[in-house]
Amino acid sequence: MFPHERSLVAKLADKPFALIGVNSDEADKLKAIQQKHQITWRSFAAGPGGGAIAKAWNVSGWPTIYVLDENGVIRAKNLRDAAMEQKVEQLLAAMAAKAK
Repeated sequence: MFPHERSLVAKLADKPFALIGVNSDEADKLKAIQQKHQITWRSFAAGPGGGAIAKAWNVSGWPTIYVLDENGVIRAKNLRDAAMEQKVEQLLAAMAAKAK
């Protein structure tokens, strides 16, 4: 999963796109994971169980992936790899079309 996420972040670097991680790991463990897997995007250590963030977003398992639109509306949940990328590109295209 991390290799695809890394390539997606690089591919969309000039687009209105952000990948944000919320992790159930402690901060020191998360830092080691970030270094090992070359995670360059923002990532938060919410602690065991994901804390208040996981509770607010109804996360019941890890990883849980949400794809949000420009208004913060959840448009997809638990898409991975190419399916996630396709959904993100679809939302970016819709944003660009609205801007014209």
